[in-house]
Amino acid sequence: MRYVARTHMEGRRTLIEFPDCLGCQTFAEPRDDIESVAREALESWLEAGLKYGEAPPRPRLGRGKRRDRLEVRLEPTHAVRLQMRWARLDKGLSQGQLAKLVGVTRQQISLLESPDANLTLGTLEKVASALAMDLEIELQPRPTAA
Repeated sequence: MRYVARTHMEGRRTLIEFPDCLGCQTFAEPRDDIESVAREALESWLEAGLKYGEAPPRPRLGRGKRRDRLEVRLEPTHAVRLQMRWARLDKGLSQGQLAKLVGVTRQQISLLESPDANLTLGTLEKVASALAMDLEIELQPRPTAA
């Protein structure tokens, strides 16, 4: 899962903003790896939303290449938590209702959607099944630097 960041220079530093995530922005110093700084800011912003029970916005990847456009890849554990939250909400289910379908407590579902829990494939399969969804996991080659 990727979110688009917009970058531009502010003096010697690079300002990184996420149009889909209002208020999510950071600065990268000249020697910083811009993608790493952007990912850290984005994941922290999304984690805060998950901790407070919000459904962070879904990424809208625009088309085209622009010099100021950076696609930031989320770590898989962050991506799957977001996808679980969105799927549950899309089905109109509360955490308690999903918990009954999975056969666990509401607190366990809450923990699964929070950034602090340890996810297992078995649990993810149960949640996916309860949401009438398939769980697909794949390994992909990393893009090579140009």
